[in-house]
Amino acid sequence: MAVTIKDVAKAANVAPSTVSRVIANHPRISERTKKKVREAMENLGYHPNFIARSLANQSTQVLGLVMPGSTEVFFQNPFFPTVLRGLSEGADEKQYALQLTTGKTEEEIYNGVVQMVQGGRVDGVVLLYSKVEDRLLMYLKERNFPFVMIGKPFKYVEEITHVDNDNFRATKEVAQYMLDLGHERIAFIGGDLNLVVTVERLLGYEKALRQAGIPLRDDYIIHEEFLREGGREAVNELMMLKEPPTALIVVDDLMALGVLNTLDEMNIRVPEDISIISFNNVLMTEMSKPPLTSVDINIFDLGFQAAKSLIQRIENPKEPIKRVIVPHEIVKRCSCSERNE
Repeated sequence: MAVTIKDVAKAANVAPSTVSRVIANHPRISERTKKKVREAMENLGYHPNFIARSLANQSTQVLGLVMPGSTEVFFQNPFFPTVLRGLSEGADEKQYALQLTTGKTEEEIYNGVVQMVQGGRVDGVVLLYSKVEDRLLMYLKERNFPFVMIGKPFKYVEEITHVDNDNFRATKEVAQYMLDLGHERIAFIGGDLNLVVTVERLLGYEKALRQAGIPLRDDYIIHEEFLREGGREAVNELMMLKEPPTALIVVDDLMALGVLNTLDEMNIRVPEDISIISFNNVLMTEMSKPPLTSVDINIFDLGFQAAKSLIQRIENPKEPIKRVIVPHEIVKRCSCSERNE
């Protein structure tokens, strides 16, 4: 026989309505009472019926997650599973579930989100990216459907809640770090220029070089996919230049691994011959050879704060629009050294 709320209430010596409020994580219930009720639920093996609760509240208790591309690319880059863990924990705190979009093309992803929204399958949407041009964002905005972005919106910055790093500042600091080591021939390996994160980081790189009085070189700026192969292709092109760079700023750790592998095949030593710094500070950066200097952008917290901000907007439609800036830090390892001319 299934365990009911009444059984939990009897075991915890509280009213059934109190159990319901604990399940809903009601702020007026004391932590002591919550703990007592949750212990009773665990001892009895009680699991809330979220489907019935959703029907009663006219809510799905589900957040839709929209990826920047196909699921194949999504799970190749460790950034996304890490941000997904943050989203999952943030959602779980309020008993929300997550639903990923699927699709191999932008059109398939767009149609999937439209079905998700119009079919009433989700209460809100997290965009795991920010694009320069994005009709999906315009669709959500025009419908006034609750959503947040991970990344800075290219337009309507004051009208969209978003969670982001200060990517302009971070890359300016990274370029300055290379300049302080004596490097002047600094190349930039970026990702898709339709992604705002790429644009912001490129602008930070350019600003640092201009302030140092170093002319910008078009042949030192290359854009590829956020994949290991993208790093390989970029560094092959850079190393064939008549005057190759002595330092590389790579906007993604997975790309940077492709760069390291290719340099090793070319018998170019890191950091003796060329210095490298990348972004994200995923686990593989510590295990690479040599260990990569990388910018820790607190990926987990980006996801956690995005879920938290979206749930606040769902539960209180009058919640003010806000920009949450997650701090960053350069984690110095062994891939950068002073330039000896």
